[in-house]
Amino acid sequence: MKEKSKNKKMWSGRFKSTTNKLVETFTASLPFDRRLYAHDIAGNIAWARALAHAKVLTKDEADKITDGLKTVKKAIEDGRAEFSDRDEDIHMAVERLLTETIGELGGKLHTGRSRNDQVALDLRLYLRDEIKQIIEAVKALQSALTAKAKNHIDVVMPGYTHLQKAQPIRYAHYLLAYYEMLERDRLRFQDGFQRVNVMPLGSGALAGTNYPIDREALAEALGFPSVTQNSLDAVSDRDGAIEFLSAAAILMMHLSRFCEELILWSTEEFGFLELPDSYCTGSSLMPQKKNPDVPELIRAKTGRVYGHLIALLTVMKGLPLAYNKDLQEDKEAVFDTVETTKNSLTILTGLVKGMTVRREAAERAAGKGFLLATEAADYLVGKGLPFRQAHEVVGRIVRYCLDQHKDFSQISLKELQKFSSRFQKDILGYLDLEASLERKQSTGATARNRIREQIRRIEGK
Repeated sequence: MKEKSKNKKMWSGRFKSTTNKLVETFTASLPFDRRLYAHDIAGNIAWARALAHAKVLTKDEADKITDGLKTVKKAIEDGRAEFSDRDEDIHMAVERLLTETIGELGGKLHTGRSRNDQVALDLRLYLRDEIKQIIEAVKALQSALTAKAKNHIDVVMPGYTHLQKAQPIRYAHYLLAYYEMLERDRLRFQDGFQRVNVMPLGSGALAGTNYPIDREALAEALGFPSVTQNSLDAVSDRDGAIEFLSAAAILMMHLSRFCEELILWSTEEFGFLELPDSYCTGSSLMPQKKNPDVPELIRAKTGRVYGHLIALLTVMKGLPLAYNKDLQEDKEAVFDTVETTKNSLTILTGLVKGMTVRREAAERAAGKGFLLATEAADYLVGKGLPFRQAHEVVGRIVRYCLDQHKDFSQISLKELQKFSSRFQKDILGYLDLEASLERKQSTGATARNRIREQIRRIEGK
């Protein structure tokens, strides 16, 4: 009889037959939602105290339940707790373990509550913790980029559009572009945190609870600044998870863009960077290979996070109110995205700290080609020529250089004057990499003082 009672479902009273074994396994979320045990137990303890405050439990009963839950938590952390698919999910597993620990009193804990508002609470508690950690990981990567930029302000490299050389920039300016992307990511997570940080507990299955639960006091106990205002919405809302996945997808897109360039810049063809050996791998066949596996994997894992976002949006798009079992599919998407995002941020931070900039290669690449063509056009504008005409003149000069197999640095003043008499001796000093960089004095530009200004602003935050 005892074994039968142990294996009995907590909702089995209405059913004539036991659950099909395959269905039991198919519907169980315990294999992945067990990671919510600490959040579930925190919610349970707060609920037990709320029931005591509402006079549904005595103080002694609430204290015994609280002590029992702490015992269950330690047993789970020590690996002594036994889980089974028959538990279905972490909520039922914790309740069963509690009842086995303190007896029938454990059965009173679920009074006035549903797994619907319980899982909504657990997910918000989990996301609240993880968003904070991801924000800190974003800030760590920003710090690594800023430190690297601060030490490489004088390094010049080509800036690209269409992956074609465009204009010279400072390497620090390039790195700080990713700082700005990450800053928007940080703010997205921070903003989304506010909507996650609203307490749904006390919503019951969908209609609220019959017991005089002080939801505001319960929210305060769990560290929530506010409570949900509609029980029907609260138990079926997964906007916080979707918004988190969306922010993570955008973040991973930024990381992927950076990784794509790390892969390119570290090739022999570009040679701007040397990635640290400890973040690369070799070939099983070719002894000379040093493969950028870390940025390649981050680039690939970005698609994985995209998939989780689309999957949850697809799950939600046709659901009637309120709770539906479909919502169980939210957790694996969220859990995997959390791990993928945190790991990508952490490992990329280490890689950035360890990578070496090859200054000579970057500056050599910036000095070749026609990166100063726009400077020549602006020079002519300064001499009174309308920009469109100046653009045409310099375009013809570029064409001439290509035909003559010359670079801008190899063309003489006499040759330039064949295209426009406005070219004077001062053009030769004008077509200088450092001078061109220092002319970029607009806010956010690549001039040395503007970059230092940005670094001071970042460090002053």
